[in-house]
Amino acid sequence: MDVSFLAPVFTAPGPYATVCADVTHTTENADTELELRVRAVAEQLQEQGAPEPVVQAVRDRLLEGNDGGEAGTLQGRAVVVATDGSVVLDEVLADVPRDPVVEWSPQPALLPVLRQIAGRVPHVVVVADRVGADIYVASRAGRPEQQEQVEGNRSAVRRLGTGALSQSQHEQAAGRQWEENADEVAEEIASLARRLHPRFILLAGDVRARQVLTDRADKAWADLVVTLEEGGRAAGADREPVERRAAELVAEYEAHDEADVVEKISSAAAHGLAVTGTASVVEALRKSQVETLVLADRPDDEELVVGPDPLLLGTGQGDMQALGVQDAQSVPADRALVAAAVASDAGVVVVPRSAMPGDIPVAAILRYTDDSTPKAQ
Repeated sequence: MDVSFLAPVFTAPGPYATVCADVTHTTENADTELELRVRAVAEQLQEQGAPEPVVQAVRDRLLEGNDGGEAGTLQGRAVVVATDGSVVLDEVLADVPRDPVVEWSPQPALLPVLRQIAGRVPHVVVVADRVGADIYVASRAGRPEQQEQVEGNRSAVRRLGTGALSQSQHEQAAGRQWEENADEVAEEIASLARRLHPRFILLAGDVRARQVLTDRADKAWADLVVTLEEGGRAAGADREPVERRAAELVAEYEAHDEADVVEKISSAAAHGLAVTGTASVVEALRKSQVETLVLADRPDDEELVVGPDPLLLGTGQGDMQALGVQDAQSVPADRALVAAAVASDAGVVVVPRSAMPGDIPVAAILRYTDDSTPKAQ
């Protein structure tokens, strides 16, 4: 995952409030329920010593669901607020958080955010009819989601009454209009596919519209299409089957990606381009060798020593002395590693601890090696 969107977090002053919260707003008493959940979050931050401007900033963001709009459709939300009250991260979670976080701490607690954030699998959902389509785009983590509508000529599609033209002529005219409308939708999908490189395109809605769109799919997206017979654009149409199928596909791709990155650790290690274990990964990060940092979702309770720059890190004070660093502090290892990855433009992938080779907490795939590069354990 590209984690460049985290850069503003590390340029802001700490300590930080990190919150992963349930902001579901779908019940009859949604406003009251959300207020109660946010009040509990605010009380926990206050108990931990967070200043009032920080608590208020968190409270304001989480309560946006009570004002309606897109925020009212979210289920989980991650917010990081710096000590000056500025919101430096505000991201949609994939679902209600499995691991809620409410923490006021010297470093932001980003590992639980990364393992629950939405957009880890870029994709497009298209619900089509014979007039146009509703298009939902999840581009990638750190970028806002998009919703678009493509509308063709509705009156021409519906014009099937008696008149000067025969019934067959009306049907032919309507068919041509359906195809023109589908062309507009297909062009928009192709544009999105070229710009955003989605992993899949879920196509739902009217059966004829789906067929016409599939026939018009070009090489930019033809191989990405997954069709679904359920779902529609009409007012009151149930979108739950479409949302459920999209979530299933995201989970399948995530599982594939996790298995793929673990396999890459082994294959890259055979060529000296991967290291495992905290000490080896720390050394590679210091030299900006890391292309992809791989973290277990359940880290060990270990700490690293970090200087004034995120890449001045080590496993102990001896490393700091060797680097000539006088001003250093102990930091939870996962937080120091994420900060170093952001500082060195490395990607970050979070996988289940059980999937990591040898039950290790961290590994890295490297950009390059040199004579001092540690060997994989």
